[in-house]
Amino acid sequence: MHFKLHERIDMDSDSVGFMPLCEIRLSKEDIGPWLILVPRINDITEVHQLSHKQQVQLIRESSTVSTKLEEVFSPDKINVASLGNIVSQLHIHHVARYTDDIAWPGPIWGNTTGLKRNDKEQQKLIHQIQVSLDETNGFVTQI
Repeated sequence: MHFKLHERIDMDSDSVGFMPLCEIRLSKEDIGPWLILVPRINDITEVHQLSHKQQVQLIRESSTVSTKLEEVFSPDKINVASLGNIVSQLHIHHVARYTDDIAWPGPIWGNTTGLKRNDKEQQKLIHQIQVSLDETNGFVTQI
């Protein structure tokens, strides 16, 4: 069966690339960088619905993304969360946070202006993230 990405995730973010389990997407919102990992498995809403092997792989990929955010962008904190209250498809947010960002110290949800990056800045950031992930085992920009 072909994987179907939720339309809201598709609309609010751009693809960075793929790891063995997840697609990595960059939120268009001008905060962060804000990466979203989406396991490419249909009809999954919670981590516990994944097989044990998939759960372990998700943690590996989440740790890799967090490590790269830390190495490349030197945030003060990385927020990792899975909410799913509006979009139930399982997805994990990884947000590089800074003490001077608009939402600090609160959560990003409901505490930003909603401004989006322009296309040029979005593509520049995607490329920067792709380069940092390029050395990661299993990362590809297309499948």
